[in-house]
Amino acid sequence: MSWKRGLAAAFAALCAAFSAPALAQGGPPSPTLDAVRARGQLSCGIHTGIAGFARPDSRGVWQGMDVELCRGLAAAIFNDPARLRLVPLTPSTRFTALGSGEVDVLFRISTRTMLRDITLGLRHVTTYFYDGHGFMVRADSGVQRVAELRGATICLIQGTTNEQVTADHFRSIGAPFQPVVFEQLDQVIAALQASRCDAFGADASQLAAARSSVPEPARWSILPERFSKEPYGPYVRRGDDNWLDIVRWYTTALIEAEELGVTAANAGEMRQSSANASVRRLLGASSELGQALKLDPAWAYNAVRAVGNYGEIYARTLGPETPVGLPRGPNEQWTKGGLLYALPMR
Repeated sequence: MSWKRGLAAAFAALCAAFSAPALAQGGPPSPTLDAVRARGQLSCGIHTGIAGFARPDSRGVWQGMDVELCRGLAAAIFNDPARLRLVPLTPSTRFTALGSGEVDVLFRISTRTMLRDITLGLRHVTTYFYDGHGFMVRADSGVQRVAELRGATICLIQGTTNEQVTADHFRSIGAPFQPVVFEQLDQVIAALQASRCDAFGADASQLAAARSSVPEPARWSILPERFSKEPYGPYVRRGDDNWLDIVRWYTTALIEAEELGVTAANAGEMRQSSANASVRRLLGASSELGQALKLDPAWAYNAVRAVGNYGEIYARTLGPETPVGLPRGPNEQWTKGGLLYALPMR
């Protein structure tokens, strides 16, 4: 009978090896996380220059929502938001740069579409900003609706979904238009000021960013109509599930922090004293979330302390008190009528 007891003990040990503790380790190692740690620095792809998302200030320091998201991810990994290399990328080069390994993650106002998600060898991770395609015209043009732009010359940025959305819409209403395509936003702004275009077609946030960047913003009007859904999110390379999980749950953690009332200022106190189980898990008072991601238990705490929660980031980069001046709208928390909804972190 002793051999039976030995077999039972071996079977029990094998089961234990594949039970909760093993699952808590988050599956296979992440080549991307290993490379980031070995390098001692996160490489993050951003825009070449758009107000509110990624643009250098007067001192040459990059500012904006996407920049803050990059800094927060560096803090989650290293507990140091400065261990970061920002790589400005154009619409045409962004996905190639990510696929080739030039950057580890793309936080660059990139819309999730079916074909991008399936055919590029990349993965859209999760949505952190909801937008829609619109048009901006001169305020004194008298144009009130996009249908009045029949035959107009329209500035567009190459390599974006806006090219297709504009063409699809004008085709659907049987109206001709003349596209003028540029590589970068600053080229569009120069063309608008030189009256080379009657309108600019882009996502509403980019229209607001462009308007905030011209000498006389009041001379430009953003038409109220929207013609597409443009969910922005980070992209990572396909095939590294642990890295995808890290980027997904890091982004979710910033949204969750706002839901729970955790801010950069109070995160330390809440980690020590909160009786809320969700707060304690988020901030690493218990270790299971960090263990599952192969990160320090304080990964989300370190990120929030470095950049704040989602609402804090939005307020200082895009909100009504900034030059871009965007109300939260669909990017408000779901409890306040918006679309932001943090998946359960447990």
